[in-house]
Amino acid sequence: MIDLESIRSYCLKKGGKITEEFPFDDEVLVFKVFGKIFLLTNINGIPLSFNLKCDPERASELRERYASITPAWHMNKKMWNTVAIDGTVPEKLVHDLIDHSYEEVVRKLPKKLLDKVKK
Repeated sequence: MIDLESIRSYCLKKGGKITEEFPFDDEVLVFKVFGKIFLLTNINGIPLSFNLKCDPERASELRERYASITPAWHMNKKMWNTVAIDGTVPEKLVHDLIDHSYEEVVRKLPKKLLDKVKK
């Protein structure tokens, strides 16, 4: 089952310097790798949903396939999706999308940080 705690646990197991913080208010939990955001979620949102970075072409394909994947509010809608956890997106895909978001951020890190991610 996907809930806030399982998402949190999954994010914190990623490689590199992962942080979780509330930089905007006391409701929006942000996960970063080396200071760069890869997932945001409103801890009080019903249903649970979160924003993930995504390759623009893939982002568009996902939106066409799943009604619960939409352009992310207050984000670059070309590269960020909101995924609502309403039972229509398989758990494996949710994890794949978190991995993809993380990888999209990591691949743009400076080389010296990339080496630390791989360790």
